[in-house]
Amino acid sequence: MDFTGVIIEESLENPSVLKKVSILKTGVEKVTEKHKTPHLQQWTMHTISVAEDKAEEIAQEVSNSLDIQHAWYADFKNDAFHYVIFKNKVFKVDRSRPSQYEAVVAYGVSKGIPDYQLDFSPDIKEWER
Repeated sequence: MDFTGVIIEESLENPSVLKKVSILKTGVEKVTEKHKTPHLQQWTMHTISVAEDKAEEIAQEVSNSLDIQHAWYADFKNDAFHYVIFKNKVFKVDRSRPSQYEAVVAYGVSKGIPDYQLDFSPDIKEWER
């Protein structure tokens, strides 16, 4: 079962990893104070698909590609698992065990990501984060 998720292009030091995923759609969002990224004018948000047999490899490549100077994460999921990817750190959450998200959120907050951007509730859509 393929994975779907979102990668913000501006979060990548090396965007070549985007050539290794299927981009389903792209949207551009103007940056506001709420985004906590005043060094940017916009976010280019790519909704992506990743083949199940490439998920581990792509997660590591995304992790290695994320901007080291700013707090970012990317993620993709299917019905069973959710990869939440930070610079040099990848979490693979078993979606049947929601308590596993506690470590993900704690790690993201420790890196400076606003907690509201780390809401992995199943009711939250990718674009609302």
